[in-house]
Amino acid sequence: MRILLTGASGFIGKHLLHALLAEGHDVVCAVRHPERLPAHPHLSAIRADFANDTDKSTWLARLSGVEAVINTVGIFRERGTQTFENLHTRTPRALFAACAESDDVHMVVQLSALGADEQADTAYHLSKKAADDYLATLPIRAAIVQPSLVYGADGASARVFKAMASLPFAVRLGDSPQLVQPIHVDDVVAAIVTLLRQRLHADRAESGPVRRIALVGPQARPFVDYLATLRRAMGMGRLRVLPLPGGVAKLLARIGAWLPGALLDPDALRMLDRGNAADPGPTLRLLGRPPRDIASFVVDPGAERARAKLDWLLPVLRLAIAIVWIATAIVSAFLYPAAASYELLARSGIPEQLRPVMLYGASVFDLVLGFATLFLHRRRWLWLMQLALIGFYSVVIAVRLPEFLIHPYGPLTKNLPMLAAIWLLYELEKEET
Repeated sequence: MRILLTGASGFIGKHLLHALLAEGHDVVCAVRHPERLPAHPHLSAIRADFANDTDKSTWLARLSGVEAVINTVGIFRERGTQTFENLHTRTPRALFAACAESDDVHMVVQLSALGADEQADTAYHLSKKAADDYLATLPIRAAIVQPSLVYGADGASARVFKAMASLPFAVRLGDSPQLVQPIHVDDVVAAIVTLLRQRLHADRAESGPVRRIALVGPQARPFVDYLATLRRAMGMGRLRVLPLPGGVAKLLARIGAWLPGALLDPDALRMLDRGNAADPGPTLRLLGRPPRDIASFVVDPGAERARAKLDWLLPVLRLAIAIVWIATAIVSAFLYPAAASYELLARSGIPEQLRPVMLYGASVFDLVLGFATLFLHRRRWLWLMQLALIGFYSVVIAVRLPEFLIHPYGPLTKNLPMLAAIWLLYELEKEET
């Protein structure tokens, strides 16, 4: 079968792409960066952007010879032009309308989300529901799959949850049961592949051509129990839970809305309080077996435990380094006596007329390094700059001010762990680029 797959560079899309190719399908990937896809004789790609391709004619031109369309595009937080309205509603509607008009497409699979139903009250769920409902009105065979939390070792949310599970304690936000029913990405992919095999003709008893299928794990459990199960699977001890009142949870959610990359915001808290669970029967029948249990999600406990701890320890380390730079800038410019600083600069060989420039210029530079450490996403060059600067300062001070080498507070020798920490951050960031 020739299949158009959107979102092939995303978490579920990548897993689904490999499964479709393994099944022998010809896959056309609609992605923003076709050059990043792997080479494969049954794989082709077209450049597409869900933030802008909101016209039906744009998609109709791409469907020649395509027999099935699978849409896996989705975001959890909006950013710039990557909005719920564009990515979840407007562009999928244009794509689905083109599918209904195409002479070749006979099947659509829409990857939605559990909770995109009549009780939806968040922008995320409502935008998904709008596309689902539109697809349900079209004269084309379709399946709307609605997974609960999807786990995969390479998934961003799974990494966050494992990091949370590895913390000294977990936080329970409010008093709601917060039921979740996580499903492994392999089961989600297997279910979609099964739908393709069936071509939606087996269930003629369904009313209408559209099926809405909840994809969930075998058992619903409170979210903190999910974290506790992940923790045990990684070979760690009992999870300690700190309960927070609902009012405090809502305050933290409002703060999270202003923090880039934060998973917790008011909408996320409402979705968590509502719960994310359903009858596992449809999933079992579609797979022909029970879905994987959470306890089997972690396959390499040692490696995943180390990765989980690093995922929260490294941000703490970055924060500590940023504070050192910012505090150094403030102390040098405003708190430490300027006369004493000028004396040290004089002994270091700095001419008198350049001493104010060196003192306050270095303070500004330290401040810039501190804020860059906090807010830049790509920091490899920043770590190298910090290594070079601290190394340079250390050599100059050791030569010009040797008494600091044997000072009881170790102002110079303490640069060694600082250099080691920055080197660690550089090496680990290099692995992820």
